[in-house]
Amino acid sequence: MPVPVPHQRTAVLPHQAGPVDDACADAAQEAVAPVAGDAFLQDTGVPVLDEDPASGHGALPQGLTLLLIGEDPNSPVPDMWDWAGRRVRLRTARNLTEAERLLTDDVHCILLDLAPPEHTECDAADADCPGDELGALREVLRMAPAQAVLVLTSETDAERAADAVRVGAQDYLFRDELDGAVLSRAVRYAVERKRADLAQRQLTESRMLAQENARLERGLLPTPLLDGSDLRFAACYRPGRSRALLGGDFYDTVRTPDGTVHAMIGDVCGHGPDEAALGVELRIAWRALTFAGLCGDELLSTLQKVLEHERSDDEIFATLCTVDISPDGRRAGLCLAGHPAPLLARAGRPPRLLPYEFGGPALGLLPNARWPRRQVELGGSWSLMMYTDGLIEGRIGEGNQRLGQDGMTELVSRQMAAGLRGEELLDASVREVRDLNGGELTDDVAVLLLDRR
Repeated sequence: MPVPVPHQRTAVLPHQAGPVDDACADAAQEAVAPVAGDAFLQDTGVPVLDEDPASGHGALPQGLTLLLIGEDPNSPVPDMWDWAGRRVRLRTARNLTEAERLLTDDVHCILLDLAPPEHTECDAADADCPGDELGALREVLRMAPAQAVLVLTSETDAERAADAVRVGAQDYLFRDELDGAVLSRAVRYAVERKRADLAQRQLTESRMLAQENARLERGLLPTPLLDGSDLRFAACYRPGRSRALLGGDFYDTVRTPDGTVHAMIGDVCGHGPDEAALGVELRIAWRALTFAGLCGDELLSTLQKVLEHERSDDEIFATLCTVDISPDGRRAGLCLAGHPAPLLARAGRPPRLLPYEFGGPALGLLPNARWPRRQVELGGSWSLMMYTDGLIEGRIGEGNQRLGQDGMTELVSRQMAAGLRGEELLDASVREVRDLNGGELTDDVAVLLLDRR
């Protein structure tokens, strides 16, 4: 590969009047004649910096490595220097096959010598033809997405050089103007541009992911539709994963035209965006089926079909608790699908758990399961708390003992005796459960509260 060197000299950093130290001066006097494959140049003796290269700050601890791709690997290449005055290590490859073998994680920049246009022409009818004169560059960009790329071409081929930058190269160089200072500066700048590009891409991807999570979160945490009802609604939701916005717990509450208030809470096994997405699908399906007039066993059987068709694995299941409260607010129908029973507090009485004995299995476990609907008397003034198992599975102290439903009942009773209601009651209860656990809970927690006063 012809790489003319108008002035065969040692290039130095712009702010340097000479080599950094004696070791660097000795290295600068040596001739550099790379051969195909690795040609690691002697270190200059400059102290290695401690900055982490992944952080994008400071010089790289081991200096820069350049991979040169061209037809003639034996042509002389001028000395190159990194930010700290160390020689850039050089590898050379005659073609893309050799380049792919030499392309390791410690390569920071690729210098691709673009062959003259007449060498890249091919029959347009040939299916293997890349279709443009930058096919080699496109292949380099494909196999080296994390490395900076420079292209080398002739001054008469400026238009194609500009096209190379538009395709994805960080910069271009002309052979006739190439010397050590120009090449050193171009390599350093290209590496920095690539770092900035990757950082911007990661930032953009993070923002997009946050937007997707926000949309899923809105699906998990819906606005209750209780227009015309005298019931008061409150909810609390805490994902169990560190820094997570989403979990597999979900809930919803709606009022149908006949005045019945329907509420449900559920839990998809597992944690993460897939489980969260399945929870959103089940919640939306429940709302649609409820407005269509389904309830009890018919509703849960249909939801099980939705789960079976939408889950990614046959072992995934979901627990569910549904309640339908009569228009006068004094009675409710309860269905449990492997889910903990709600907590009912009536005026002047301590909270108690509703019966669980007549519940059915979790959705997705048995193909022909049934879920009986149990009638519950609520009375004139009451509070009904529905929750997921994350609230009762937290530990108590340093041992293996769990809070359990009895411990939760006692905890909520104390909070209610202190006069807490609505969201204050839920927040205080979840906070105390977390404190008893000795830190954040590992499982998702969702709690829903309906009050009638």
